[in-house]
Amino acid sequence: MAIVRLEGITRQFGSATGKTAAAKFTGITEITFEVPDGQFWALVGPSGCGKSTILRTIAGLERATSGDLYIGDRCVNQVPARQRDVAMVFQNYALYPHMTVAENLAFGLQMRQVEAQKRQERIADVAKMLAIDHLLDRKPGQLSGGQQQRVALGRAIARQPQVFLLDEPLSNLDAQLRDDTRAELKHLHQQVGITTIYVTHDQVEAMTLADQIVVLDQGRIQQIGEPQTIYSRPASRMIATFLGSPPMNIMRSVYEGAAFQVYGQRLPCPETLQAKLQPIVGQSYDLGIRPEHLQLSAAPGHLQVDITVVEPLGREVLVRAKLPAETSAQAQEIAFQCRPDQCPRVGDRVFLTVELDQLFVFDVETGKTLGCVIN
Repeated sequence: MAIVRLEGITRQFGSATGKTAAAKFTGITEITFEVPDGQFWALVGPSGCGKSTILRTIAGLERATSGDLYIGDRCVNQVPARQRDVAMVFQNYALYPHMTVAENLAFGLQMRQVEAQKRQERIADVAKMLAIDHLLDRKPGQLSGGQQQRVALGRAIARQPQVFLLDEPLSNLDAQLRDDTRAELKHLHQQVGITTIYVTHDQVEAMTLADQIVVLDQGRIQQIGEPQTIYSRPASRMIATFLGSPPMNIMRSVYEGAAFQVYGQRLPCPETLQAKLQPIVGQSYDLGIRPEHLQLSAAPGHLQVDITVVEPLGREVLVRAKLPAETSAQAQEIAFQCRPDQCPRVGDRVFLTVELDQLFVFDVETGKTLGCVIN
């Protein structure tokens, strides 16, 4: 096991001497973070944000244009991938179809010239750990997606690397199997304790698995922190809307002194938020509130909305609505959750009470978080 430290890693693609200026672009810029020994970190962000580029750079499949990369105490900038002592699990599992499960598990050990007896013992231990010991004689084509995923993980574990690199390993699984395998992954990490970096576009996977989350956008780090901290205290509008399902509601508003005007409706500004933010009268702000912090109100509440879509989810209902506006094109969409026995109907006009202590204020231009009541 080992720490993984990135210091100002930048990766550019193409060449400045190419035929067109478009031949050169930057995939990641000045990436700096350190994963402590034995921790599980997740890299998240929208498609094209640089997650996989960072993972491939750590693995040695890409070479950093600038910056330094350390695995343990060793700078590995010039170290080939095969000598970095990392194991990578890909989205497509990359199993050898002509080999049995046992042969796939043993492949990395054979390449390292581990003696046969130790190799067999290691395969048996890993297969038992992952509950695939009854599949050792089968080939990948005879396995389910979940079983193939466990074999791919087992091949990585059998090598006993210093670092695990997982690139969206659950994305090919159906919803139930993904949930089950996610729990297995968490339990597995608790058992083996190997430093792990996990790339995913699924914020639920990141929230449930990781000790720390690195949020990326356009090749740059936007925020690093514990999952609950990032969820509760996002540094920007982008992070607030990316982490959370359904995402945070964003409402354009104008501050009018002690309150925000939201599409002709008045939403009080808490005194604690006023003290932190010191908003300017007449200034436009983006307000953020998560769906779980909006409540149906029998009496007139903070906001009046028209119900457009009702989505029963079992123990709760996700309701989508619009703030009334002069034209449908101007209407502000908003989502909230309620109990099944409270469920309104499409076309109803209802009142919502906003949990004002959960209100966020974002800069309209930069998207940065300007203030929130949460300490």
